[in-house]
Amino acid sequence: MQARRKLIEITRTGPAPIAEEGVALIRDLYAIEADIRGSDPAARLAIREQRFTPILAHIDDWLIHHCARTSAKSSLGEALTYIAKYCGGLGRFLTDGRVEIDNNTVEHTIRPIALNRKNAIFAGHDAGAENWAVIASLIETSKMNNVDPHAWLAARRIAIVQGHKQSHFKDLLPWNFPVTV
Repeated sequence: MQARRKLIEITRTGPAPIAEEGVALIRDLYAIEADIRGSDPAARLAIREQRFTPILAHIDDWLIHHCARTSAKSSLGEALTYIAKYCGGLGRFLTDGRVEIDNNTVEHTIRPIALNRKNAIFAGHDAGAENWAVIASLIETSKMNNVDPHAWLAARRIAIVQGHKQSHFKDLLPWNFPVTV
């Protein structure tokens, strides 16, 4: 949850009781979520509606109170403004039991792709970067499909050398290779 991250950054710079209180309130939401993770979506939604409501009401009161008392140009003011601005979107998980409280799973999944893209800056020239991007995309797609990228690349190179028809290139894609990881 980006809102929590902004408050945590403030607490790292020194004593910040308002930010610490906000982090504690959000931590309460995560504690409940940890208890219900893995439950079926209908049960998760019912528990969220029951247990999150008082905490969210407290967060709303806390946010209104501190937004009025904090300079909008301070780091805390900017964090509170961000939370207030995106409050509706931050609560999306409250309307659907299938939605996670945050996008950490997705962020952890795409982190290697983003790092690989960042490394492509050092490819030397545009054509090298484009080739790097294609290969990195294929490797990460292999991983996401539980396919060993080395085995997939080796098998695909052999297939191409042995005359695999270019018109059947889709057969060579990672999701059409046996799971090996």
